[in-house]
Amino acid sequence: MATWTSDELTTIDYAEELALASRRDDGTLRRPVTMWVVRVGDDLYVRCMNGRSGAWYRGTRTRHQGHISAGGVEADVTFADADPADAAVHDQIDEVYRTKYRRYGGNIIGGVVSSEARAATIKLLPER
Repeated sequence: MATWTSDELTTIDYAEELALASRRDDGTLRRPVTMWVVRVGDDLYVRCMNGRSGAWYRGTRTRHQGHISAGGVEADVTFADADPADAAVHDQIDEVYRTKYRRYGGNIIGGVVSSEARAATIKLLPER
């Protein structure tokens, strides 16, 4: 399995936002969506504030592939579901969201640390 380089992880981690475009059935990319991204260890995660019913999240279910752009890093990726039973990882993701985006306040951050958003957590895996 491919892994992120140290430089990619650092660059994406420092980026305020990430643009994510999922692939359609025919292989073309959907229009990119801007979202927050967090790093936990050597892994990168995004969450859908609208949970599994969110449009962009549903788009990632088609082929589980897409393209991201953040901080100058461009990468084709595979979308993997974060293990819903791994509460420790989800707690870490919550904490990183709270720390990285704290200036937005609890009401906004609450959207990405809710149970619905936790259920729509995607791990980004580089395709090489």
